[in-house]
Amino acid sequence: MPLSFSVRAADGRARFGRLETPHGAIETPAFMPVGTLGAVKGVTPQLLEEAGAAIQLSNLYHLTLRPGIDVIERLGGLHAFTGWRRPILTDSGGFQVWSLGGLRTLDDGGVTFKSHLDGSPVRFTPESVVDSQVRLGVDVAMVLDECPSYPVEHAAAEEAWRRTLRWERRAREVWPGGPRGLFGIVQGSAYRDLRERAAADLAPLDFDGHAIGGISVGESLALRREAVEWTAPILPEDKPRYLMGVGTPDDILHAVRQGVDLFDCVLPARNGRHGVLFTSEGPLKIKNARYGDDERPVDSGCACPACARVSRAFLHHLFRAGEITAQVLATLHNLRFYLDFMGRLRQAIQLGALRDLTPPVAVRAMEEGPA
Repeated sequence: MPLSFSVRAADGRARFGRLETPHGAIETPAFMPVGTLGAVKGVTPQLLEEAGAAIQLSNLYHLTLRPGIDVIERLGGLHAFTGWRRPILTDSGGFQVWSLGGLRTLDDGGVTFKSHLDGSPVRFTPESVVDSQVRLGVDVAMVLDECPSYPVEHAAAEEAWRRTLRWERRAREVWPGGPRGLFGIVQGSAYRDLRERAAADLAPLDFDGHAIGGISVGESLALRREAVEWTAPILPEDKPRYLMGVGTPDDILHAVRQGVDLFDCVLPARNGRHGVLFTSEGPLKIKNARYGDDERPVDSGCACPACARVSRAFLHHLFRAGEITAQVLATLHNLRFYLDFMGRLRQAIQLGALRDLTPPVAVRAMEEGPA
């Protein structure tokens, strides 16, 4: 049986749903912490579970380079290897097609990367990407896609989408089925006609879910949100919808109102490691001298390990001293902030009160890349 997804309640276009996977159920809308190499930096699987994460995202490109798919498969698959017992989604390497533009060569057959570690060639094809994710034993696999940078001419964006569609058809042909799921990806950059055609072209392929890709790659906030508004509502209603790599709480709230179910982003972990914390009163830059004798918790309404046990002054001290515990506590706080926010979204949808939900104050995004 394929993945099972059901919508349990709706508020406008927003959906409260349940995604059943071999490693447990996920209530949506849901946020996936990014564990590029199988773990969120500084966070154990147990701590991530305690923070409320129901699913984790890992990256196929990076796991292919180290320790290698053969090693992980031999050790029992990605769940056994990492100790993470809940669902896992793996990115296909499509993000690296964009982020490592100077280290890869595209052709109709696939993409050849020049490893950022040692310069050795690494070949990804639609078929090999599916095979690797099956061997890892992940719950949700993504197809290989071409994500063009912004700005991009219409003709180039259309060429990238047509290549992605050909790759998706090939991936669908070799997907073995079973209890896990394969998601297709809608590309099209900031062009409405391309995104609408892409969504229509994907429907006959009967993927287990659909992702909105090519967002937050250089375009303005207005264009980013327009792309979500064009795309999300026309994707199949009976399948989960995933917005890749976005974003701030404001971005998430906007996308949820358009009917998006799944999210991932490096912002909470990356901001935390740099000493920028999300709070109910706005961003807090804990390294600032003003917090050196502040005895309050980071956020009085938060129950994360940092807020439950230590003061702003202590966290400030740890950051200024270069103590790694500071990054761990700050990361846990930001992840808990995001995951608690998703819980508020789910509750508001069930109560029909999403319009009354006040979004948290967004923290300025840092540069994108592996978490």
